[in-house]
Amino acid sequence: MRHFEIQLDELRKKLLEMSGLVESSITRSVLSLVEKDEEQVRQVMENEVRINRMQIEIDDLATGLLALQQPMATDLRFITSSIKINSDLERMGDHAVNIAERARSLMHEPTIKPLIDLPHMAKLVESMLRESLEAFIKRDASLARNVLKSDDAVDQMRDTIYDELVQYMEAEPSGIRGCIHLMFVARNLERIADHATNIAEDVVFLVEGADVRHHAEAFK
Repeated sequence: MRHFEIQLDELRKKLLEMSGLVESSITRSVLSLVEKDEEQVRQVMENEVRINRMQIEIDDLATGLLALQQPMATDLRFITSSIKINSDLERMGDHAVNIAERARSLMHEPTIKPLIDLPHMAKLVESMLRESLEAFIKRDASLARNVLKSDDAVDQMRDTIYDELVQYMEAEPSGIRGCIHLMFVARNLERIADHATNIAEDVVFLVEGADVRHHAEAFK
């Protein structure tokens, strides 16, 4: 049993390490856009290699625990939730790469100021990621529900950014190419928020055994 507990703790630590890499990638991807910094793009790509490697390590550890330890009740929910969270974190890393690639495409283009509200949107998304993982580690369903509420704010910001970019394109047709790239950046940030929401829903399931995936509104 002691060995099992050590492995569970290792699983938690690996997920936290992976989430740190993902958060770093999100931050760097947006910095690469705001500061036109090729070095930030390079760091995001390096993180992606590490994130993919960690995804495999975490999956192997979690499936090994399921197969060899046959956990019950809370431990079983923790391990199955870990597998799902691992997948969400990896997808967040992919979206950060997408943002960095868009930033690279805009590196030598005139800046569309003030980049609408993308940096603000990114801060909210990063906060959702941190809170969802904190809720998971602390098994805090209340904190997880706060993340669910934040998802609506991100969606609203995405819609506002789209509207402002459309208006900009109508006024400045020469900026259409850049605006389209920024729309894709907003879309990727929104998808990262969706994955943070998935993690928060998994936390509610882990702590309370309640599946709120398709009726999260009832818990807001």
